[in-house]
Amino acid sequence: MMAKLDQKDRDDLSARQFAFQEQRKEPIEDAKHVRNAIARFNQVKGVSDKERDEAWKRILAAAKKFDVEVTEKSWREIGRD
Repeated sequence: MMAKLDQKDRDDLSARQFAFQEQRKEPIEDAKHVRNAIARFNQVKGVSDKERDEAWKRILAAAKKFDVEVTEKSWREIGRD
């Protein structure tokens, strides 16, 4: 089941609660959203590799905080078998 936020809840989140803070993309405020951010990571458009690197670090920190297992060491590994 996909984690959902209505627009008001999304607007109430601080930029720090998003993987891509400047764009306010991929919220990471709980375990469901962290898993969703990982699953949708490669679907985010209009960001640089540097922004992806920074977002990945935020996702890993949130994953640790919410006890979400992440098998990929880099965002470049997402979707590889």
